[in-house]
Order: sequence, then structure tokens, then C-alpha cells
Amino acid sequence: MAKPLVAFYWCASCGGCEEAVVDLAEDILKVADAVEFRLWPVALDFKYADVEAMPDKSIAVSFINGAVRTEEQEHLAKLLRQKSQLVIAFGACAHLGGIPGLANVANKNEIFETAYKLTRSTANPKGVYPQTVTETEYGKLKLPEFFDTVKTLDQTVEVDYYLPGCAPPPDLIMQGVTAILEGKLPPKGSVLTVEKALCETCERNKSKPDKLMIKEVKRISEVIADPEKCFLAEGIICLGPATRGGCGERCINANMPCRGCFGPTKEVKDMGAKFLSSLASIIDVDDEKEIEKIAESVLDPIGLFYMYSLPSSILRRKQGV
Repeated sequence: MAKPLVAFYWCASCGGCEEAVVDLAEDILKVADAVEFRLWPVALDFKYADVEAMPDKSIAVSFINGAVRTEEQEHLAKLLRQKSQLVIAFGACAHLGGIPGLANVANKNEIFETAYKLTRSTANPKGVYPQTVTETEYGKLKLPEFFDTVKTLDQTVEVDYYLPGCAPPPDLIMQGVTAILEGKLPPKGSVLTVEKALCETCERNKSKPDKLMIKEVKRISEVIADPEKCFLAEGIICLGPATRGGCGERCINANMPCRGCFGPTKEVKDMGAKFLSSLASIIDVDDEKEIEKIAESVLDPIGLFYMYSLPSSILRRKQGV
């Protein structure tokens, strides 16, 4: 019996999702024994033409990680959608837009100006920017177009399922792969983890007072958090109330607050807005100046509250740029 064909592709991301597959350790041998890889640029030497020549829907499942930032990434996402029976948004960047999606606070020109002119380590006296097409003595050199807006995978192609996380934990990957191979998948569009908020599975939730109120916001880099106490009870911002559980509390167990990489539960439309509402409800201050002081202590609200979810949020991007 022929093995199901599988593809992995890497869009705008850090590469951590590819590492997460390697982190399956000996379980990766089980996966390799059960499937046949037909595209995995980071590990195997297949060409785009190999995929283009395949019949439509001949790939059983494509795992695509990373947000969509360039013309090439959009092309490959659409090609794999055409050739695949299932497409999985693999990891936070494909699922939500991820950290690359924070670029949506600017446009392409502002990004290029920062990267190629304003950084202290850049020597570019002529102010040369990358061009989509450049004429050389050897012919035309073509680079993929760099889009103004970072998009999630499902803003580009239809997505069947989502494996969340930055990066998805190995046990969740293996559960998802097993469910696909055994045909035991939930309804289309599901996120392949629990439907509970992280706070419901967090051990520190037991230490949270019945009426949680704080008078200041502390930065995790400036304090030593009590490993037994709820971060929010200590005044340290933790996005657990607005974030889906199932991650195994990896950050919490390392004494770091949640930053939202698993995305919202299905009841939440906008993670950042949901958490801002939660935070505002526990601030026990009435004086206007004190409230302003607390607000100013949060130095990068978009980078904090929308660290992983700006492209998938109601805001999506900064307007007017």
C-alpha cells in the first residue's frame, strides 16, 4: 500500500517550527516510516517543479509554517493548497501572523528605510533598496515582491486545521499527525488542542485570590517572580486569561508569563482587546494620574498584547501607512 504523501513548507518565520519537528526525537522515525515526504526544503532536496508536476490533491497533507510576507510565499501556499487534500497552519505565525506580523505597524517603505538606511550597522551611502527586478550584464535578477502587509495563512488560502504554538510542542505535533493518519480529525477549521483557556490548566491559578486586584504593573525583567504565585496577582502581565491552553505551560514552568502563542479560544475574537479588558478590570486605582502612570509603564502595548496575533486581530495592521 502506498504511503500518504506529505509536504512541509517554511514561509515568514524563525525556523523554530522546523526545529519542533526534529524535537520529535525517535518519534520522527515513526512519522518517516508512515509517510513519504515530497517537499521539505529545510531537510530534503526537492524542487518547486517536482511539486508543480504532481496531480492536484495527490499530497495527503501539507504543513505550512510562517506568515505570508512575500510573493514567493504566497505562490507556494497556493500551489500546496492546489496539490493537497489537507493544509495545516503549523505554528503561531501561520495560525495568527506571529511575531513577523508585528511588521504591520509599518509599511514596506518604512521597513526598508529602517533596515537599509537607519540602523547603525548599515553602510549604504547611496540608499539602495532591494528591487523586484534588476538588470545585470548576465540578464535580469528577480526577487519576490515584498508585500506591505503580513498575512496569516488562512488570509491567503483555505486552511483545514491549525496546530498552534511558538513552536508547537512535540506531543501536540505527534497527536495531530496521528489523528491525520488514522482519519480521526475533529470538524474542519478546528485548532488541534484543548478549548480551555490557559488559566484553567495553570497550576498557579490555585494561588490567585478570589478578587484579583493590582495597583501597579511590573515588568518580568525587573523583578524576580514567585514561582508559586499567579503572575497577574503579582502585577506581572500574563496573557493566560485570553490564550488557549494545551501548551503544557512551558513558559509558566520556566517562570515566564504567557505571551499568547497558542492564540485565543473560540469565544475570543481579538486577543489583545480581550486581555486589555481583563487587565483594566483588575486595576485597583481611582486616581487619574496613577492610572496614567500604570498605562505608561506598559512600554510597548502592541508588541505585548498582540505579540503573536496582530495580523489575525480586528486591527490587522496600522491604518494610513
